[in-house]
Amino acid sequence: MKLSWLEWKQSPWGKATSGQWRYALRNSIAMCLALWVAFALQLDEPTWALTSAAVVSFPTVGGVISKSIGRVIGSLMGAAASIIIAGHCLNDPWLFTLFIASWLALCTFISNHYQNNVSYAFALAGYTAAIIAFSTVDVTDTQQIWDIAQARVCEVITGILCGGLMMMILPSTSDGSALLTSLRTMHIRLLEHAELLWQPEISHRIRVSHEGVIGQILTMNVLRIQAFWSHYRLRRQNNILNFLLHQHLTLTSVISSLRRMLLNWPNPPENLPDILKVLFAELRQPNTNKYQLAKILQKIAPHDDGDYRHRAFWLRLRHFCWLYLQSDRWLKRVENASPVSEFNPPKVTKLARHTDTYEAAYNGLRTFLCIVLGCAYWINTQWDAGSAGLTLVAISCVLYSSTPSPINSITTLLKAMIVLSITAFIVKFGLLIQISDLWVFLCFLLPVLITMQMLKLQNPRNAALWGQLIVFMGSFLSLTNPPVYDYQTFINDSLAKIAGVLLACLAFQILRPSSDLRKSRRLIRALRRDFIDQLSRKPQLSQTRFESLIYHRISQLNQSQDQLSRTWLLRWGVVLLNCSHIVWQLREWQTRSDPLSVVRDVCIHCLKGIMTERGVSHQNLDASLQELQRMSDILARHPDQAARDLAGVIWRLYCSLSQLQQAISVDDSVVMNKVWL
Repeated sequence: MKLSWLEWKQSPWGKATSGQWRYALRNSIAMCLALWVAFALQLDEPTWALTSAAVVSFPTVGGVISKSIGRVIGSLMGAAASIIIAGHCLNDPWLFTLFIASWLALCTFISNHYQNNVSYAFALAGYTAAIIAFSTVDVTDTQQIWDIAQARVCEVITGILCGGLMMMILPSTSDGSALLTSLRTMHIRLLEHAELLWQPEISHRIRVSHEGVIGQILTMNVLRIQAFWSHYRLRRQNNILNFLLHQHLTLTSVISSLRRMLLNWPNPPENLPDILKVLFAELRQPNTNKYQLAKILQKIAPHDDGDYRHRAFWLRLRHFCWLYLQSDRWLKRVENASPVSEFNPPKVTKLARHTDTYEAAYNGLRTFLCIVLGCAYWINTQWDAGSAGLTLVAISCVLYSSTPSPINSITTLLKAMIVLSITAFIVKFGLLIQISDLWVFLCFLLPVLITMQMLKLQNPRNAALWGQLIVFMGSFLSLTNPPVYDYQTFINDSLAKIAGVLLACLAFQILRPSSDLRKSRRLIRALRRDFIDQLSRKPQLSQTRFESLIYHRISQLNQSQDQLSRTWLLRWGVVLLNCSHIVWQLREWQTRSDPLSVVRDVCIHCLKGIMTERGVSHQNLDASLQELQRMSDILARHPDQAARDLAGVIWRLYCSLSQLQQAISVDDSVVMNKVWL
């Protein structure tokens, strides 16, 4: 019989790296310290301080600061809402039910509309109000409501302060270093992505790579926000970091544009693949410059003035090289900047994000109905543990409504509730009942927390389960001073918490989130609507903001298992983005008074006739493609160089639009909508 699993190297402590030890020690000590301080301050429920310290545990300083700010603001908002609701409505249970359900629905709606601190703050405002308000149903004096709310906020702030103190004592890896490393890695990956996409074959790997690049760039925006909160130097250079993210998105767009041109180019030069390999090798050199790149590009420069396809590809490839070189130079400036360095990059807006109002309202309605149903049962049965159950219902409905797979998250929470019910019962009535000093319990709790933190880090597959076990541990132990040991109350509360999670699970099963197919339809409709705005004389969205919004919408289905929906969302996004770039380039002819302006207007008019919010008109698409091809051939024979350049731009538009020939027509989409509905 092999007992290798008993060896030190195979144990969670032996396998842990120095970073994992630091993370586990920092968070475990913070939780124990928060519990001790809460007892020293004689707060009503000290375990909420332990829970608060667990919630704000984050690997980086910026993450802790950002999450703590959101938690403090959300807790204050929730406490204020609970005082107002409980103070005015406790005499009428149904009025109380209506107002608390409406507040939770509103918080769910707003938290689904935003990201980062705003989303987190409103989620906290929702279930903090539920925690306080549901625990005051038997209170008759409004002063007690104020005292309970004040105690909960003090416990939350205690946990946050202890977590921040331990982050100062045992600091983690730098947010700035992680961000700059990610930017450099992304910069290199873009070349690898270009090498993959500029191959003639069509494979599933190309779509996966394109989605991965988009998702990684948008994830770096979260790292930028964390670095903003933790580094004064990067806070001063926030405009450069935002500009670099836009540059990476633009490079991604140019790469996809060049791929469409290669796939529609009937006779590219034979030496093109070899020259591209040399070009990639030169771009990877740290000290490359425009002169070296220009010498390589000259080897594939067009010699025939009438070959508008060759010239259009060459100009676009040169544009890619200049953009990549510009991005590399700005990145080096950030990496080598001093704390007092000041830069003035081109001004760009913040990365835009998509807001699905329909889904947010649907999630808010689910929360409202679930809370009303739970309160109705509580009112009719007068269940003593109803507050514990409704609190878990509120947490589950608010917190998991914005997750990609809420059913899986709630199932994991249900497992954690069952494990904690059994484990906490054994610990509370088998161990705690024999302990009279807090420090003795803390000596037992600290190694347990350290082990659980390490298991969470070393088992990514079960990390969510371990995280929920750590966070909800305090609510099951429910340590008080003086301690209370009541079998019936403990079992009743545990059953209520499990029942609350089951009710939320049932709500998510009956009122399921929109399917990936419906989400893709809404997202594609929004893409077309925003693109139609891009065709107007004064678009509401700038070119960079429209680009980031398109990519954010594409990333909404990154976790989807419906490959057809993901493929068509990506295809629509890329096509409309390439067309948008061409439209902005065509606007450069606005100041010209020659016939080229008329040709430009005809191109934009063709786009307006092809696309509506409902879909593509294939009749107009085929006619427009023929017209674009005819205009390109005519302009290619024009003696003016500007006309021949315009022929190349029109051909790029032809290449982008040709992909829509596989799209569903307007009439077919109407029929399919009726079937789906």
